[in-house]
Amino acid sequence: MSAPAVQPSPRRWAAFEPLRERSFLIIWSASLLSNLGQLIQGVGAAWEMTRLSSSPGMVALVQTALMLPLMLVAVPAGAIADMFDRRKVAMLGLSLATLCAATLTALSGLGLVTPWLLLVFCFLIGSGVALYGPAWQASVIEQVKPETLPAAVALSSVSYNIARSFGPAVGGLLVVTAGAMATFAINAVFYLPLLLAFYMWQRRHVPPRLPPERLHRAIISGARYAIHAPPVRSVMVRGFATGFAGASLSALTPLVARDLLHGNASTYGILLGAMGIGAIAGALAVSEVRERFKAETAVSLCSVAAGLMVILLGLSHSLLLSVLIMAVAGVFYLLHTTLLSVGVQLSTPRWVAARALSWFQSALTGGIALGAWFWGAVTTDWGLQAALIVSGTVLMLTPLVGRLLPMPPLTPAAIEPFEIANEPEVALAITPRSGPIVIEIEYRVAPEQARAFYQVMQQLQGMRLRNGAFDWSLARDIADAELWTERYHCPTWGDYLRQRSRFTQGDRALQLKADSFHTPGSGPRVHRRLERPLGSVRWHADVPDNRSDHPAFFNP
Repeated sequence: MSAPAVQPSPRRWAAFEPLRERSFLIIWSASLLSNLGQLIQGVGAAWEMTRLSSSPGMVALVQTALMLPLMLVAVPAGAIADMFDRRKVAMLGLSLATLCAATLTALSGLGLVTPWLLLVFCFLIGSGVALYGPAWQASVIEQVKPETLPAAVALSSVSYNIARSFGPAVGGLLVVTAGAMATFAINAVFYLPLLLAFYMWQRRHVPPRLPPERLHRAIISGARYAIHAPPVRSVMVRGFATGFAGASLSALTPLVARDLLHGNASTYGILLGAMGIGAIAGALAVSEVRERFKAETAVSLCSVAAGLMVILLGLSHSLLLSVLIMAVAGVFYLLHTTLLSVGVQLSTPRWVAARALSWFQSALTGGIALGAWFWGAVTTDWGLQAALIVSGTVLMLTPLVGRLLPMPPLTPAAIEPFEIANEPEVALAITPRSGPIVIEIEYRVAPEQARAFYQVMQQLQGMRLRNGAFDWSLARDIADAELWTERYHCPTWGDYLRQRSRFTQGDRALQLKADSFHTPGSGPRVHRRLERPLGSVRWHADVPDNRSDHPAFFNP
């Protein structure tokens, strides 16, 4: 009797489940070419800088120029991605990157590239990528099932690291055989398939119930959410610390190839390729690591292991040993950043997803950009080996940040939207621009429950503020010990409606917890008032009203 066939473990293939979705598969495949082009161009730019300048600081600034836009542009890019069609925003960013890469190719062919001009175009290309990034990352959830989102995030990293496993080596060979201009040209061409993939994506457009916020208000809303949402705040700080401490791994690799290993551009490409291969292994292991370890434990172990690899890289003079070190470093560094990214995506509601991701990316890449400059300066003063050893030591110490800002618990169900059924009663002729709006909610709580109620209301404060409320306060009536009043305001009626539309299941559970303290037979009383500052009301009925779009705000 033959033995039964061994069925493959479902968990073994879970990492590839998102590829069953056609839209995700097409865009993911095109992003592989785009990432390959960026890495080839990055090698060409870094090695071109070693030819144009002998300063270690200038070489390290190439990494800064590529990463700094991700810190500066990512925040408004995230707001734009939440305000408008993410497909069109991604196409705009890719078009900008393609145009700048083509211009850099032309300037290189004419022999007009200088060290500072090279940095400027690296910054501009990075700006296009920064505009594209949040729109792509926030749209992943629209292309895959929610339960496969962590695997989809990991696959996005796999795409980059498959390209990194051989892209730098290809870039090094191209620099040796055809010059840096060839790497710039390939980068421009390789953006085109991804641009076409987004053009062909049939995105299901859901018309918003409310008009989009203005850009500056959308940025402020995203910033307030990041500040008042502990999960996003923790991941941002952890991302910045990791990016700063580990920036030496990418910024100083050209100098490792040239000075410690006495190689050329091909050596540099081989080192980056080894790190890419390791990163692929790390990305494919994300799901299993999340199942085996708590998020905080996994992130801390990855930090320590990656830091140890950076130290060993500074002590190695063997190409083979350095390649092995870079591969292991790639495993743990990729695991670390992917776990942080998943932490943001699984703890952030959809209305602010792109902005939260942009703040995380801004913190991470900002740390890399500043760290690249810092470790370049340390290399200039202390030498390459000392810079790598100190950098690795600092990276190993970053888990100490987790003592104050631990990784958030992942509860995807809590971020699902909750639609408030009852509409607010309105007797005034107000418009979305009318305001300020003052909201007061009365609670009746037994005196013996006062302390427990107050602790819940402290949590409710954070929820109100991150959803758009201002000037939150809680007061207790002096003459009636049971009466508590929660008060906050929104700048306009439209802002108040947006604040109501941002409720999630987790927010609803917290509100129900606060409501549970009401004494028997009582319930919350809500007052919504249109604030009338001094001078906003006409003195006489015959005074002309020049602001007819605000009838409730200006009429007597």
